[in-house]
Amino acid sequence: MGRKCKCLIADDHPIIRKGVKDLVVDAGLCAAVSEAGSGEAVLAMVRQEPWDLLVLDVALPDKHGLEVLKEVKLLRPALPVLMLSLYPEREFAVRAIKAGASGYLTKDQTPVEFVTAVRQVLDGRRYITSAVANHLANHLTLRQSGIPHETLSDREMEVLRLLGQGKTVSEIAEDITLSVKTVSTYRSRLLKKLRLSTTAALVRYAIEHRLTT
Repeated sequence: MGRKCKCLIADDHPIIRKGVKDLVVDAGLCAAVSEAGSGEAVLAMVRQEPWDLLVLDVALPDKHGLEVLKEVKLLRPALPVLMLSLYPEREFAVRAIKAGASGYLTKDQTPVEFVTAVRQVLDGRRYITSAVANHLANHLTLRQSGIPHETLSDREMEVLRLLGQGKTVSEIAEDITLSVKTVSTYRSRLLKKLRLSTTAALVRYAIEHRLTT
């Protein structure tokens, strides 16, 4: 029997939700586990009732996970949130921790690592891997150095990362469920903030600063 806590798992893939739920229940971490498949569903459920833990995917179909995280922390400041993502820790982990996440875990980690992270977060502590700790330290250095991309919003960073992977505006719009016009607006903002003049220059910037993974 799991401890008397309520866990909400947010991921757009039912198989992932089922796997995470099984890990939480089988490890006795929580007895009651509910699921959400979109950012709006998460926010609606957080508004409706209190939770003891939110396991939140970064890549949701309707809203970026970091945007959801920020809204969740406004609604329930004390709610522990463990971010779960396909994205490497390089950029999003630091942003997630700064936005109030209790931990950040990539989906290629082992079940044992996930259970350890959940247990630590439920105990009121932060779960920070050595890799995330290094990124936090590097982040402070970059801030002090005035690196241009440190001023970007979460969505701008995501668009820059995808441009760096060689994706077109149309492909990016489809990937992150935005209109082509909106993605083009983000591209224009990137050019202005990074003081660049072409999309090719943005691609080069992303690659040179290792922002494409």
